[in-house]
Amino acid sequence: MSKSAAGFFVLALISGIYHFSSAQETYLTVPLIACGAFSSLFILALIAGRKIKFDPVFR
Repeated sequence: MSKSAAGFFVLALISGIYHFSSAQETYLTVPLIACGAFSSLFILALIAGRKIKFDPVFR
């Protein structure tokens, strides 16, 4: 896992925990939107961080 993916994971976790600890009656809050954004950036960072090796052998 890259450093940016780990950072996005921590940010998503913190904002999700903050949403569940602070808001009781509201369904859509700013920390919940931030959690979704950081989670999607985490997935993109995981995909971008993969080292895909393509070494075709033509014989």
